[in-house]
Amino acid sequence: MFERIKEDIHTVFAKDPAAKTVGEVLFCYPGLHALWLHRIAHFLWQHQLLFLGRLLSHINRLLTGIEIHPGAKIGRRFFIDHGMGVVIGETAEIGDDVLMYTGVVLGGTSLEKKKRHPTIGNNVVIGTGATVLGAITVGDNAKIGSGAVVIQPVPPGATVVGVPARIAGPKKPAGPETDLEHGQLPDPVLKAISEVLDRQSRLEERVQGLEAALPRVAPLTLPTEAGIVSLIREGEMETQIREALKEVLDPEVGINVVDLGLIKEIVINDGAVEVRMVLTTPACPLVGYLVEQVRRKTKSVDGVGAVEVTILDEPWSWERFANRTVK
Repeated sequence: MFERIKEDIHTVFAKDPAAKTVGEVLFCYPGLHALWLHRIAHFLWQHQLLFLGRLLSHINRLLTGIEIHPGAKIGRRFFIDHGMGVVIGETAEIGDDVLMYTGVVLGGTSLEKKKRHPTIGNNVVIGTGATVLGAITVGDNAKIGSGAVVIQPVPPGATVVGVPARIAGPKKPAGPETDLEHGQLPDPVLKAISEVLDRQSRLEERVQGLEAALPRVAPLTLPTEAGIVSLIREGEMETQIREALKEVLDPEVGINVVDLGLIKEIVINDGAVEVRMVLTTPACPLVGYLVEQVRRKTKSVDGVGAVEVTILDEPWSWERFANRTVK
């Protein structure tokens, strides 16, 4: 028993550079006190003195701020630095040479009375505020970053960080030495962003090379403000012309030329207007009259200059007009 006590004291000096004297370690290290009280509580638990084991565990929590269930199994040279807020569940198992910082939780995730807490391997470092949940295994020589939430098994020698925790660093060879640089951990998110930015940069360089190899294309000329205004005016003028042409009736049918579908297109160019139309019959006896009426009504619209009426050599379909009227 005294050999184990000496080993525990030596562990404190090995893992905490703040430790100065044996007296300081004996009276001022709650992590050490919690470990010693847990050994007694665990002994009571193993001998079916469950209430006494839990009572001593509760007293341990009141005295040290560290809650260790008497059923938890803890290996040798285990050290809790500071320790306030540490919670270790009933079926948790901790290997040798494990270093644990304040606020660590080894929690369970099941209501069934079975193995439901983590198994921590040898020489593992668990950073401040880390949470390890469920019946998972943290391999030997692994490192868990501060604030990490571990819900998946951790391979031996791996470094995990984040919420949920992900592998962020390469595996390291097994060894008994303790790495206290738990504040200098890789950032997997930053690494991923850096790789994406690097690939984007290389892709941009390739696109620039392809653009340089292609022949130059004249830039698209967008209409100016004056051009846009002119287009709007021409659209308004076409609408006015069509309304005016509704007063021109086809002499054979008695329906205006617009509704009859005789006006195929109205082309406007700087005030000059060309009306392209068809006839109901190829040999319309009053074609001259019809063309003159279309020209006169078009000319009556404000802004219209020269007017030309073109008769297209296209057949007109009465069935098409009838179907459009029905719709």
